[in-house]
Amino acid sequence: ERTLAHEVVFTDNAMREEIEHEPLGVIANISAWNYPWFVSSNVFIPALLAGNAVLYKPSEYALLTGQLMADWLKKSGVPDAIFGVVFGGGEAGALLVDQLVDGIFFTGSYATGQKIAQRVAGRMLKLQLELGGKDPAYVTDDVDIAFAAESTADGAMYNTGQSCCSVERLYVHEKIYPEFIAHFVETVRNYKIGDPESEDTYIGALTRGKAALDFLLAQIGDAVKRGGKILCGGKPVACAAGFFLEPTVIENADHSMALMREESFGPVIGVMKVRSDEEAIQLMNDTDYGLTAAVYCRDLERAKRILSQVKTGTAYANCCDRVSPRLPWSGRNKSGVGLTLSRYGIETFTQPKAWHLRQIG
Repeated sequence: ERTLAHEVVFTDNAMREEIEHEPLGVIANISAWNYPWFVSSNVFIPALLAGNAVLYKPSEYALLTGQLMADWLKKSGVPDAIFGVVFGGGEAGALLVDQLVDGIFFTGSYATGQKIAQRVAGRMLKLQLELGGKDPAYVTDDVDIAFAAESTADGAMYNTGQSCCSVERLYVHEKIYPEFIAHFVETVRNYKIGDPESEDTYIGALTRGKAALDFLLAQIGDAVKRGGKILCGGKPVACAAGFFLEPTVIENADHSMALMREESFGPVIGVMKVRSDEEAIQLMNDTDYGLTAAVYCRDLERAKRILSQVKTGTAYANCCDRVSPRLPWSGRNKSGVGLTLSRYGIETFTQPKAWHLRQIG
């Protein structure tokens, strides 16, 4: 209510200035498959609260989840004319983008986001693109090694690595590298892979199936060809219905490898040894993306100094792969434009009207 409230910002004897927050109108919400409830509701809930109507397209990999959302919203009293669902793949998304909407909010890959931006160029509508990441984490020489290893392993492998904010590049100070990498690999080796219905399963199937598996195996093969060493994993495994890849850790990684440049979106991580904070900062910034970055360090001020020099929308100190409703979620460079969450993620669904009200007579 505070974010959307009508504001009186100035008054004197004759003039009053006010700001009104009007809805954009009709929002096209094209969402992702990896967190279909969470990612989409970060768009359509504030959009509806701000007074907009929504045309929602769930990912073709999460159609039933999208239908369930629509059913529950309808049961809660949201009219069909205010929340409509569009089903289909890329062709349906293109048709939706071509409609006379007032805002387009997309979550997905950089390649698709770029196509949408080109398609709507010149229409002067609100365009927001939450795209991918190649998120780095740096472990300094001043850490609780066991904690940092377990936290970054979880950040890399959680949700089978299928998160835009997964740790995808890991830089470790050379002073603690041997002990750290041993604990990191032990943690990853203990993750159970298999049936997602089992309570103790940690690594599940690749949602995009064979296409995702082939892409990840190509990244692993390229890394090995360029001098990378597989410390664990690296192979497909048949353990339940679907396509599975063993959680994979590759050391001796460098930025000539696709593994360290292209978004992986799977249970694969490349690890590099670094000599200093300055080298780590340079490597963390050596990317086309800028979604999140993490630093592990007992000295919080040192961690903040490092992170302040990294081009990223979200900065983590001694944590990673974390989202808060109180903080904006945004990216730099190829990670997109615009934001969700926080009060800014509500304001983004409005357009301000400036009122200049002069009293006469």
